[in-house]
Amino acid sequence: MDTTGTLDEALQRLHTSGPERLGRLTNHAPMAVEALTAHGHSGAVHRWLELYTPKLEEFPTGVAPLTDADLHTALGDPRRAADWIAYFGREVAERPWRDVLAEWWPRLLPGMYGGSTHPVIRVGHAVRTLLGGEETEPRSTELAHGLGYWAARHHPVSGVTPLPGADSAAAALSAVPPIADRADGGFPARLGRVSQLPVWAASVDDPEEARRRLTELVRAATHRYATHGHGDETMLVHAATAPNAVLRTLPALPRALWVPSLRAAWTASAAVTAMYAPDAPVAYTAPGSFAPEEVLERALAHGDEHVIKFTDTALDVGDEVALAAALRAVELSVPLG
Repeated sequence: MDTTGTLDEALQRLHTSGPERLGRLTNHAPMAVEALTAHGHSGAVHRWLELYTPKLEEFPTGVAPLTDADLHTALGDPRRAADWIAYFGREVAERPWRDVLAEWWPRLLPGMYGGSTHPVIRVGHAVRTLLGGEETEPRSTELAHGLGYWAARHHPVSGVTPLPGADSAAAALSAVPPIADRADGGFPARLGRVSQLPVWAASVDDPEEARRRLTELVRAATHRYATHGHGDETMLVHAATAPNAVLRTLPALPRALWVPSLRAAWTASAAVTAMYAPDAPVAYTAPGSFAPEEVLERALAHGDEHVIKFTDTALDVGDEVALAAALRAVELSVPLG
């Protein structure tokens, strides 16, 4: 993890910006800079931020301080993003961050699909930093921003009919039926048309098995991008990065929360697959054999925030197919700047 102070400096700089821009697009900078520093590229953080800064907006104005009496009614209200972030800022300042996370994770988990799954991904990056290094104020504040964004964009999925599934995560993802009118509407509209998903890992009740299955899901979704990423080069990365955020968070959570975390992560990955998968896969062969560090350097040179974050997940998976999928994301995506 970063020992140069660069990550803390970058997070302090970014905490003056809002979690979104243009009223609907996510601020990816805190997640991308965490990924870069986690892989030893602290020296590139501020240069990358200079390219990304035009996409940032000022921190939003709050409505009113949240109290215990109105937490329920404010949940899922994006107008209260600043209020939620301030609320969690107070919580992590007054209590151990693990306690705050353990209390709110089961409350937020059913709504991890709002904000195109970006809030849980931001929380996963923040937790990795807190688990892997010094628990500094900017890092705990980053967790507060992630949790606050999640609470503001909290959006459950309901009314989904279960379909017969498959034994493996890869086969279950292949069995996901596409939604109707895949070319129509953004993430919220498409999410509303997800009406049926195959069952996978529904019988799991052991925490360790849940972690194993979640690891399998992240691997399968990452591999699948190599042949299916052309369906939507940006949105399909979330089929892998959202469950990976949950996987990264498990060590900080009570084991009793691991099984429901697996189920929510599966729904997220499967729903994204239903919304954006192409009509047919294409064969893909990576343009050579590359070491993990070389793949990350290509992602950094490309600069797109989704490419960097997907490559970060591919490095977690670590095999040749995952690295090829990261190179596919570089090939498909528009470079930053």
